[in-house]
Amino acid sequence: MEDPRTDPRDYDDDGRLKRSGTVWTASAHIITAVIGSGLLALPWASAQLGWVVYPVMVLLFACIICYTSALLSDCYRSGDPSHGERNCTYIDSVKASLAMENPRTDPRDYDDDGGLKRTGTVWTATARIITAVIGSGVLALPWASAQLGWVIYPIMVLLFAGIICYTSALLSDCYRSGDPSHGERNCTYMDTVKASLGRAQVWLCQFSAYSNVFGVAIGHTIAAGMSMLAIQRRASCFQHNKGHRHPCNFPIWPYMITFGVAEIFLSQIPEYHTWWFSYLGPAMSFTYCSIGVGISIAKVVENGVLKGGLVGIGMTAVTASPTSKVWGSLEALGVIAFVYCYSRILIEIQDTIKAPPPPESKVMKLATAMGVAVTTFLYLLFGFMGYAALGAATPGNLLAGLGFYEPYWVVDIANVAIIVHLAVAYQVYCRPIYDFVERCAARRWPESSYVTREFDVLVLRSSYKLNLFRATWRTAFVVTTTVVAALLPFFHDVVALVGALGFWPLCVYIPVEMYVTQKKVLRWSPLWVWLQILSLGCLFVCLAAMAASIVGIITIHKK
Repeated sequence: MEDPRTDPRDYDDDGRLKRSGTVWTASAHIITAVIGSGLLALPWASAQLGWVVYPVMVLLFACIICYTSALLSDCYRSGDPSHGERNCTYIDSVKASLAMENPRTDPRDYDDDGGLKRTGTVWTATARIITAVIGSGVLALPWASAQLGWVIYPIMVLLFAGIICYTSALLSDCYRSGDPSHGERNCTYMDTVKASLGRAQVWLCQFSAYSNVFGVAIGHTIAAGMSMLAIQRRASCFQHNKGHRHPCNFPIWPYMITFGVAEIFLSQIPEYHTWWFSYLGPAMSFTYCSIGVGISIAKVVENGVLKGGLVGIGMTAVTASPTSKVWGSLEALGVIAFVYCYSRILIEIQDTIKAPPPPESKVMKLATAMGVAVTTFLYLLFGFMGYAALGAATPGNLLAGLGFYEPYWVVDIANVAIIVHLAVAYQVYCRPIYDFVERCAARRWPESSYVTREFDVLVLRSSYKLNLFRATWRTAFVVTTTVVAALLPFFHDVVALVGALGFWPLCVYIPVEMYVTQKKVLRWSPLWVWLQILSLGCLFVCLAAMAASIVGIITIHKK
């Protein structure tokens, strides 16, 4: 007979019978639903890719599906993650989120600043840190490892990791002004600086941040041109029986111009961060990093020996002068500074974390520690394996330099991934400077139709709002970075210079000064003295690395 249930405890909040699943039943459902006939084709896929690339690709796809599934799981309920309306099917989730407007009138759907309630956790913040941090600078780490050697390289990487982790913790305490749980939010790095420091320090922060953006854009253009050139070399020379020692001299500037033209068009896209292909960047960076580590391991196995030395090229190269050895080692510090120069994105990531308890700063400190731990492991692995595979011949760009030739198609896939990632990252990094100049122009000339007026232009059956100032300014910016990159096509030198210029002001000085101001640290107290020593020490290291990078650029340019 039927079993009528009248006890309200027998039903869930949507009126259906109470769900009884656990993490174990959900795991069992996933495993039984996933494993199917496609498994039978995996040995063939393994035969096509080989012992190295196959597991790398499987792990890469596993990470991607795990990450996107975590994002999808957050969409099961609309609004509040614990009590919001349930979406019982995939299509229901899509309709609730994308297909129609979802007006929210419940005050619980909003945070204390009037914005929609933030839902980020320590895991989402960690994932955002990792995906935002890993970029093209990692390609120069094997060269840095070759300059410093097996002993000094890990020490320097761990030292910079410790510094960025510590100063990021100071920065996270400045997200709210006053009370750490209920004070006013500062939603961007620049808002935090303006709330804590004076006009001179705000100007220094703006100058450093936008100079860093300009330098990163130049570095991305150089790296993209090198990857295009590497693909051309393999297609035209190395795979046509000319051998790996064939000079195969192609100029790099046409490829930089090609990349620049593409960026001109991409720069005109409004609201670039909302496009689905913005998510290509993290996937591409993990792709080429995985391939780089994989082919380095394969090369070490093929060589049968770990190349390199305990003290690196900088101290063992017979042909180098003592001065050039020192310059090379200092320049390597600039490269390491570059890959850890990401403090200016941390406040924006912290602004996605749900409101206390616990305080956002506590969650962000844990997320930063985990993110730095993961990226540091990757930096050590990438630098070590590249140096172990190529030794003294390690190029400034591991995948685009003349270090690896076979399997050529795998290296080409890595370079394609680099190009796609850089095309996306260029716009993500440059968007703040675009917006800053356009806001300043609108405030300066509010009556100018050239600056403020938008024209509707029909593009592929959709309306595009064309602003003449935006079009000319962004085009001019891309052209300038492309010209500078073509004049100075020295990847690791430019990376080291940008890292040396940006690390101290953005990652050390500004966070330290904001913390001292907000927490009212007494002058000459032990904490104040320690923070000043830390700041001055990083300043001297960055100045030395900057000088070494300039010397490196001048030396190579003369050659």
